[in-house]
Amino acid sequence: MPTDPVCGMFVPENSDISYEADQETYYFCSTACRQLFSSPELEYSRLRKRLTVGWALSVPVLVISYALSPSYFGGISYKDYLLMFLSFPVQFYSGYGFYQGAYHAVRSFTGNMDLLVSVGTLTAFIFSAYVTLAGQSNRLDVFFDASVFIITMILTGNFIENMTKKKSNSAARKLLSLIPDTVHFKTGIGEFEERKADSVNNGDILLIKPGENVPVDGIIVEGRSEVDESMLTGEQMPSVRVKGDRVYSGTLNLNGSVEIEVTGTGKNSTVIQIYEMIQKAVSGRAKVQRISDVFSSLFVPVVMITATVSSIFWYIYLSSIGYASTGEISLLAFVSVIVVACPCAIGLAVPISLLISSGKASERGVIIKNPNSFDRLSKVTMFMFDKTGTLTESKPTVGDILVEDSSVSKEYILLTAASVESRSNHPVAKAIVNEALKSSKSLREASDIVEIPGKGISGTVDGLKVEISRSDMKGVSSVSVIVSNRLIGKISLIYRIRDSAFSAIADIKGNGFRVSMITGDSEGEALRVAENLGIDDVHYEVLPGEKAEIIRKYQERGDYLMFVGDGINDSVALETADVGVAMGSGTDIARESGDIILLSNDLEQVQFAKLIGIRTISKIKQNMAWAVGYNIMLIPVAAGVLVPFTGLSIFFVLPMISAFAMGMSSTSVIINSLFLRGKIDSDWKNFKGSSIHSETSSFTE
Repeated sequence: MPTDPVCGMFVPENSDISYEADQETYYFCSTACRQLFSSPELEYSRLRKRLTVGWALSVPVLVISYALSPSYFGGISYKDYLLMFLSFPVQFYSGYGFYQGAYHAVRSFTGNMDLLVSVGTLTAFIFSAYVTLAGQSNRLDVFFDASVFIITMILTGNFIENMTKKKSNSAARKLLSLIPDTVHFKTGIGEFEERKADSVNNGDILLIKPGENVPVDGIIVEGRSEVDESMLTGEQMPSVRVKGDRVYSGTLNLNGSVEIEVTGTGKNSTVIQIYEMIQKAVSGRAKVQRISDVFSSLFVPVVMITATVSSIFWYIYLSSIGYASTGEISLLAFVSVIVVACPCAIGLAVPISLLISSGKASERGVIIKNPNSFDRLSKVTMFMFDKTGTLTESKPTVGDILVEDSSVSKEYILLTAASVESRSNHPVAKAIVNEALKSSKSLREASDIVEIPGKGISGTVDGLKVEISRSDMKGVSSVSVIVSNRLIGKISLIYRIRDSAFSAIADIKGNGFRVSMITGDSEGEALRVAENLGIDDVHYEVLPGEKAEIIRKYQERGDYLMFVGDGINDSVALETADVGVAMGSGTDIARESGDIILLSNDLEQVQFAKLIGIRTISKIKQNMAWAVGYNIMLIPVAAGVLVPFTGLSIFFVLPMISAFAMGMSSTSVIINSLFLRGKIDSDWKNFKGSSIHSETSSFTE
C-alpha cells in the first residue's frame, strides 16, 4: 500500500487523490496533502490567510471568554452571541482544511488528526451554538473558546511545516538561476547569434565566454579554460578543461573562451537533475506530527463509539423510566465525552515542545529551521561530513613557502607572487594576496599582466619578468614563482582544517557514533584531511547525485544519518540525509536545504543538536502520555459512570467539568514542556564524553 509523500499515511492504490510528476504517480490521503505536494506556494498562501483569520478572531474570543464579565454585554446571552459570531469564521474558514482531511479519512476507513480535530471542535461549536440560540446560557456552558483555540494552534503547526517545505523548494529553484536565459549559438555559416537557452538541442555548438555560466552539459570542441566546478565538487580550486573534456551546466567558465557541443539539455542536464533530486528528497520527508495521526487512528473510533453508546444508553434507559429531559441528557452525555476527548492537549504536545527546544538551540547559534527534524535528530547513529568548507575552511590558504634560491627570502617570494596575482580573480591568487597582506609591507606595482587559462599568470615587477605557474609540491596544490627565467620558490595551497573539527570528531567517535567524510576533492587531499582528523570512512571524487546515493546505502542498512555540508553540491545530500546541517558560512542553497544551520560554524554544536533531538522527543512522548492518559481517565466520567453516586444532575455540569479538565490537561502539557530548557542545560554539561548513543529515542514514525 503506497504512503502519502506529505504526511506518511497509508493510502489505498485505488484512491482518486493522486498526482503524476516525473513519470511517477503519488497517492494522497487528502486534497490538502496533494495541494501541498503539487503547489506548495499556493497552499502556503491559503494557510497564511486561514491562520491570519484564526489568530485575529481567536484572541478576542479568549479575552471575552475569560477576561470580560457578561455585564459588559448586558447579560450572558449577548456575550455568547458575540462569541458565536467571532468563532464562526474560524470554525468554518480557518478549519476548512481539517474537514477535508476528515472527509477523506472517513472515505478511506482510517482515522487521523484531522478527523479528531473536526469531531471535537464541531461538537463543541454546534453544542455551544445550540445553547446560545436556545437561550440555555444560564444553565449550560459554551465552548467557543475551545473550538477556535484548537483549530488555530494546530493550524499554526501546519503552517510552520508548510513554510519549511516552501523554503526547501525555494532552495531547489535557486539552482535554476545558474542557467543563463540566452546562449551564443553557432550558426551553419560559423557565426554566433543570441538564442534562448531552452531552444538548444543536442549536437548544437555554443560559445561560452569568460565569466559566463555553462548553460548545458557538453564537450569542449575548441578552446581551453579553467572552470569553477564548486557547485558540483565543493572545491574552490578551478579545473582546467581542454578540447575533448566534459563541462556541466551551472558551472562557471573563468578565464578562457571555449566552444562546446551540447550533449545534455533540460531534464538531461546536470543542474536540472540536481533540482529534481532535491524536489524528490523534500517530498520524502517524514514529520514528527504523524504521532498524532497514529494515535488518532486508534483514539477517534474509541471516542466516537463511547460517545454514541453513552448517548444511546441514556436515551433508552431514561425513556424506559419516563424521564422528562431524555433527549437533553443523551445530548449532554455525547457532548461531554467528545469535549473531554478534544485534542487540545494532544495538539499542543508537539508544537509547545518544539518551540521551546528551537528557542534553546538558537541561543547557542543552532538554528533549527525544520521542526520535523527533531524525531530524526533523536535517532541519529552516524555523522557524515563534507570536507571543503565544513571540516576545512571554505577557501584555500597558503600552506608553506619553499625557497629554491638561497639569495631570496620567503617574504620576497610571497610579495613578488602576490604583486602579480593581485590582478587575478583566481582562488589561488586570492589566497596568495591575502597571505601577503598580513604583513605590514604593501604590494609592488605590476604591469604587462598576461593570464593563461590552466597554466598561470605573468607580469613585470620592478622591471623584472615574473611568472607564476602550476606545479607539484609534495602531493598538494602549489605554484612555482619564476623571476627572470629563474625558479626562486614554490608556494603550496591547502584547505586549513577548522579548529572545532578536531574536538568534534574526537567527541563523536568517543560517544560511540560512526563518522564518515565525503568530498568531491581528489584522493590525496581527502586522505590528508581524514588522516589528520582520525576518520577512516572516506569517499572522494564524488558528484552531488552520488553523495545522495551513498547516503541512501547507509540508510538502507539501518543508519540514521546526519549530513553536515556547506555548498551547492551538498544540497541534494542535505535533503536526502535524515538530518541535514548547513554551515552558516555556506551557500544560500545549502542553508535553505538544511534542516539546521550552524551560525557559528562550530562543529561541536552538531552533538548539541543531537542532544536537543533526544530530549525534545522524550518530552513530546511524556506530553502525549499525559494528554492521552488524562482523556482515557475522564472519558468514563463524561459518559456518566458517576451517575449512580451523584444523580442525573451531574450531566448539567459535566460539559463544564469536561472543559475544565481539557484546560487542565493543556496547562499540564505546557508546564511540563517548560522544564525542557533546564533539562537541556543540565544534560549538556555532562554531554561530552558520555554514552548518549544509548539514549537514542525509540520514537517511531
